[in-house]
Amino acid sequence: MTQLTPVLTSNWDLPDSFTLDGYGEYSAARKALGTDPDAIIQMVKDSGLRGRGGAGFPTGMKWGFIPQNDGKPHYLVVNADESEPGTCKDIPLMMANPHSLIEGVIITSYAIRANHAFIYIRGEVLHVVRRVQAAVREAYEKGYLGTDIFGSGYDLELVVHSGAGAYICGEETALLDSLEGYRGQPRLKPPFPAVAGLYACPTVINNVESVASVPSIVANGADWFAGMGTEKSKGFGIFSLSGHVTRPGQYEAPLGITLRELLDMAGGIREGHELKFWTPGGSSTPIFTAEHLDVPLDFESVGAKGSMLGTRALQIFDETTCVVRAVLRWTEFYAHESCGKCTPCREGTYWLKQVLKRLEKGQGTEDDLVTITDIADNILGRSFCALGDGATSPIHSSVKHFRDEYLKHFEIGGCPFDPAASTVWGSK
Repeated sequence: MTQLTPVLTSNWDLPDSFTLDGYGEYSAARKALGTDPDAIIQMVKDSGLRGRGGAGFPTGMKWGFIPQNDGKPHYLVVNADESEPGTCKDIPLMMANPHSLIEGVIITSYAIRANHAFIYIRGEVLHVVRRVQAAVREAYEKGYLGTDIFGSGYDLELVVHSGAGAYICGEETALLDSLEGYRGQPRLKPPFPAVAGLYACPTVINNVESVASVPSIVANGADWFAGMGTEKSKGFGIFSLSGHVTRPGQYEAPLGITLRELLDMAGGIREGHELKFWTPGGSSTPIFTAEHLDVPLDFESVGAKGSMLGTRALQIFDETTCVVRAVLRWTEFYAHESCGKCTPCREGTYWLKQVLKRLEKGQGTEDDLVTITDIADNILGRSFCALGDGATSPIHSSVKHFRDEYLKHFEIGGCPFDPAASTVWGSK
């Protein structure tokens, strides 16, 4: 069985993991600041680190897009606006080990020649905002941030920015608009942020886990990181198991591990029940069923089976769960969080919600299945950003795998499931 690889999570069980004393002396940052910035970028490219925010874009390549010697300030923005249903890895990482993120920010900013960095955190998680602010304050007091860091002559200012709680601000350009003080809505691309991002200057936007992974690469070398995972999906990642699993939580393992292996570590499905369906990467990825238990959880393998690895948010549902009800709840979220900028997403998610409500009550007809897939088809690939695309994933995949369950609602004129049975306090 593939072993867990505690790197980002290695000190989470220590009582002082979130302090500098519990973390260490930023040895990787010291090493990096004595190295040529381009060598750092090349090291991250060689490691094979891909974005941990969902899209899986090669991190070093993204850094390499920043134009050099352009006379403009460069910025690093850390996307910590984690807010998708099921996704819950960055919040505990910042809570338990914020200094890994701050050290990663220093190294990343140095590599892209940025002297100003921002960590954009979802505003509702106030305890996490305070935890990261305290860690940043500690780093400033030690001289790890500010002017002439480690006597290298390199200066870096780091700002923790609290968002107002809009899911759309997890989209990188909407995040930039929010950071600039505007309403969070996605921008038209091109220009891409690497050329004209924050304040129309070259900007790198990376996920929390992506940036926090960088110090371990600098400390241990690109080959060490590339030695884990699969050929094209290298390294380790945090897999978030939630739902009907005996021991839900964060499991840090090499990419390519399977759900079957993760469930073994997590004590399996809750006692007396069996797996019905699950998401490999949060609610915006097409659902999988029990037949996908042995699919390697890497970008290529999951994609080949018709879903996306996304943020490795594995929501586990047993046979007590109504698929139609679950998809309705997700769709209500997307309809609520649509920013309204583009017609396909604004109108499409609204109508998906209305039709699904009717279906869940058993008041629809089979024609409604054609309607919701048609609406989803008109959103997919036509919305301004990926929020609309993500909203279609549960629709298409649930109708594909559980068409009979939708039909059952019409046949009996209501939902065949007891909603209380799927809860924590439901019957065993």
